[in-house]
Amino acid sequence: MASERTTLTIAGPDGDRKVGLSSPNRVLWPELGITKHELAEYLIAVSEPFLSANGNRPVSLERFPGGVDGERFYSKNPPKGAPDFIESVTVKYNSGRRHPQLVLTETAAVVWAAQMNTIVFHPWASLAANTDNPVELRIDLDPQPGTDFSDAAAVAPALREVLTEAGLDAFVKTSGNRGIHIFCPIEPTHEFLDVRHAVIAAGRELERRMPDKVTMNWWKEERGERVFVDFNQANRDRTMAGAYSPRALAEATVSTPLGWDELAHVDPVSFTVRSVPARLAEVGDPWAEMPANPGRIDTLLEWWQRDLDDGLGELPFPPEFPKMPGEPPRVQPSRAKKTDD
Repeated sequence: MASERTTLTIAGPDGDRKVGLSSPNRVLWPELGITKHELAEYLIAVSEPFLSANGNRPVSLERFPGGVDGERFYSKNPPKGAPDFIESVTVKYNSGRRHPQLVLTETAAVVWAAQMNTIVFHPWASLAANTDNPVELRIDLDPQPGTDFSDAAAVAPALREVLTEAGLDAFVKTSGNRGIHIFCPIEPTHEFLDVRHAVIAAGRELERRMPDKVTMNWWKEERGERVFVDFNQANRDRTMAGAYSPRALAEATVSTPLGWDELAHVDPVSFTVRSVPARLAEVGDPWAEMPANPGRIDTLLEWWQRDLDDGLGELPFPPEFPKMPGEPPRVQPSRAKKTDD
C-alpha cells in the first residue's frame, strides 16, 4: 500500500529542515499522473531561481486539494500551525485594510506550500522590505479570442523596443497558458498607482505602433482579435503566476523565463513540471541577471503626463477596486449606449 505520509529533508539557512508531505501519492494532474510528491520534487529542483523570482515578497497561494480538476481557493494569510520558517509581512490592500500575508524565504517554505496543495504561486511586484513600492514593472500580453501565443510573441519584441526607449531592461516569460509576461526591474521609488500609469503609457505607445495587433481597451467587446495589454495587472494586490510556478492546466505547464532569442520558436506547452528542471540544467536561468540593473520609470511617467495633456485620461480599474480619481464610468460601452438612447 502506498505511504500516506513521507518526510523530506531539505537544507535550510541554519541546518536541515524536515517537511512532512501527507498523501504524497495524491494525483494533482490526472491526465499525466503527476502527484504531490512529484510537485514537491519539482519545486526543490527549481528552488534557486524560483525563490529569486518569487521569494522575500508577499505571495498568494492558489491551492487545489482535489487536484487541478477540482475546487480551488487562495491563501494569503499564514495559517495556524504553520512552521516557524514560514514568514509573513503586513500589507495594505486596496480597500485600505491591512493584514499579514505569506512570504516564502527558503526551499522548505516552498515545499510546505506544496504540502498545502499549492499549485500556482502569485507573488507581489514588491518586496517584503517595502511592500508599497514595486521592484518590477510587469506587463501581461493577453491574446484575445482569434489570437494565440504566436500573436503575443510577435508583439512582445515591439514592446521591448518601447521599454528600451524608456530606459528599461525587459525580461520575458511564458505565462504557462496562452499569454506572455514581460517584467522590467525598477528602483522602488514609486508606489503601485504610478507604476500602473507607467504601464499604461508603455501600452499606449505600443498600441500606436501596432494598432491592428494591440489593444488597450478594458472592455472585451471593444478588443477585437488583438493582443490586450492588461494594464490592471500592475495594480496593488493584482498578481500573475510567478516565474517557474506551475499552472493548473492539464499539461502541467510552467510559467517559464525565456531568452529573447527563443521567443519566436518556442511552444509554451513544452515547458512543464517534468521538463523545466532539465531545461534549467541545460540553459540556466534566463532571468538570473534581472535584479542587477534596475531602471527608473521617469520617462514612462513623462509619457503618461504627455498623454494626459493630449486628452487621454485614466483607464478603468477592476470592479473590486474603490472608485479612483479621474476614472471613467465602469459601464460596459454597449450598456452605456442603451442608457443614453
